Amino acid sequence: MNTKYSMILLITTALTIVFLTSCSELQKRTIKNTGELPVQDARPYTRWWWFASEIKKTDIKNQLDWLNENHFGGVEIAFIYPINRDPNAKRVPWLSPEWTELVTYAKQYCDSIGFGCDFTFGTLWPFGGTFVADSNRTKVYGDTAFKQPLRLSWTHPDTGNVIDHLNKGAFDRYAKVMGEALKPAMVGSNSALFCDSWEVETHKIWTKGFGEKFKAKYGYEIEPFMDKIYDAGNEGPRYDYMKLVAEMVLENFYIPFTEKSHELDGYSRVQCAGSPTDIIDAYAAVDIPETEAMLYNPGYSQIVASAAVLSGKPIVSAETFTCLYGWPANYIRKEQTADLKLMADALFANGTNHIIWHGTPFNPVGIDTIYFYASVHVGEKGNISKDLREFNQYLEKVSDFMRQGIPYTDIAVYIPQEDAWIAGELPKEKQLPWAWGEYEMRYTEFNEELTGFQPTWVNNSFLEQGRVQDGKLTINGLEFNMLYVDVNYIDFEALQTIKKLANEGLPVCLKKSPKQAGYRKDPGFQKLLYEMEKLPNVSSELANLNVGEPLISGDKIPEFRCRVVGDEMLIFISHPMAADLTYPLSYGQSFTDSAFTKPIKINTRNGEKDAELIFEPYQSLLLKIQSGSEVSFENIEYTPPVPVKNIE
Repeated sequence: MNTKYSMILLITTALTIVFLTSCSELQKRTIKNTGELPVQDARPYTRWWWFASEIKKTDIKNQLDWLNENHFGGVEIAFIYPINRDPNAKRVPWLSPEWTELVTYAKQYCDSIGFGCDFTFGTLWPFGGTFVADSNRTKVYGDTAFKQPLRLSWTHPDTGNVIDHLNKGAFDRYAKVMGEALKPAMVGSNSALFCDSWEVETHKIWTKGFGEKFKAKYGYEIEPFMDKIYDAGNEGPRYDYMKLVAEMVLENFYIPFTEKSHELDGYSRVQCAGSPTDIIDAYAAVDIPETEAMLYNPGYSQIVASAAVLSGKPIVSAETFTCLYGWPANYIRKEQTADLKLMADALFANGTNHIIWHGTPFNPVGIDTIYFYASVHVGEKGNISKDLREFNQYLEKVSDFMRQGIPYTDIAVYIPQEDAWIAGELPKEKQLPWAWGEYEMRYTEFNEELTGFQPTWVNNSFLEQGRVQDGKLTINGLEFNMLYVDVNYIDFEALQTIKKLANEGLPVCLKKSPKQAGYRKDPGFQKLLYEMEKLPNVSSELANLNVGEPLISGDKIPEFRCRVVGDEMLIFISHPMAADLTYPLSYGQSFTDSAFTKPIKINTRNGEKDAELIFEPYQSLLLKIQSGSEVSFENIEYTPPVPVKNIE
């Protein structure tokens, strides 16, 4: 580990150059002559639901002023259903000149008070609307009459169509209409265009010409397998099918969405969660990768953060506090700040550095009776309203620390994407009303033996860019001591890449002998695997590879995140109670009345350093390791009101 830490100092300059280069390229595409990175402000944003109704400029100004006073840094305007569902109630017509004028006013007023202003690129989610023609709607195999309606949108009860996410033409036609309506609001400061998590029907997803593309790529027809594509025995065709779907979603939706955001002088902020994609590639293709919790457990954020690390994206945002206590919104207006802090700290420890509250319903002046059905209530009369300013200051402080310098990296871990595509459906006990497939990877976690390291998920796309120098793997200037592979299946191309890296001297921990993914097997797969397993730098045992000690060692290490800032290290360590949070939290789950003490060892460049972590109730810690290996603590203290447990 001493060697590892000394190498940090040697590569810090190179890494900084790589990150600045990445950021410079981002500026060329997204920043309007300011030289600033997107979302420079570390204050939290909030999603701001505009219900289809009459909207007055006085109400817009009043609510933005209130949010500003409570230490928010910006809003993401989300356009949704009419609050009373009455089709005859007066509302601003969707995408009308009047609608554009109000949205533009909101942006201009945000600019006047130094506030960020982002926009959901459509009404509700996923993308679609009444102007989407039937020829451009989403499709599934075997049902030409299938139609996924866009429910509870601004135009409710008119539903319109969800667009075909495998068809770039469908997206382009949709984006032209949305872009024209939003274009005046994109003037001024930088705005993100937001895409929420995948809510498109994925069972047997299809598009015109898919069968022809499939046959050209794989040499056989997929149609004979489609009726039972998720059944046992169809693992090979299912993998090939999912791989092509993933490529088409990326090429026809996520990449064009980011390109459209740039065309409108903005940038993309995207939740790729739930999408049938190579999840690392998808998140790497957008400007700001966004995770979410608690409909995804905080540990899922490691995937999102890994994509950001690999692709040089400095910001990882999180839709935060969604359905904290269960679906859709248990304890609405009774939420407890200590529970929120517990979850936010878990997100920080898993790679997030920008909080997006979920969120704030549009309310006229003097009213706070309107609420959104699936969120924590950010309003004047919510239980947490009295805590907002101070809590947001805490969130800003930690977010700012977690943006400094560059990410610390030590072990690259091959993400089990092939396993997820091949597995098909989730076990019944893990399915949710909105989640059915293993492809989502919502339960994918690092192996326990990697505790104490700072592992990064990696896929073949980034491994192909990797080079081995002095036994270390470098990817886009990042350095890894080894590659860790624990999968049941692997693509032949990925195996070729890993074998090449191993031949060049990279230590590879291959936990088991994987099978070849796909329907038609390459006869060279087993030979290649056998040759790799015989290399002296390939082992199934981590201890045999001599790749150094973990950054932190000790008993039951809390979750942490490390940044390298020049010759110093910053390590955020979440309160032990924030570890392994799962959906949903119980009311008052954060309650504690005692301190936790944990002795740990930190492997600095000058050897092991003992440190005693004392977690006072509700407190997480921020360690600073200076060049002389001295360990100190930054002040990030914030004590929320003591929570009450299970009042109902």
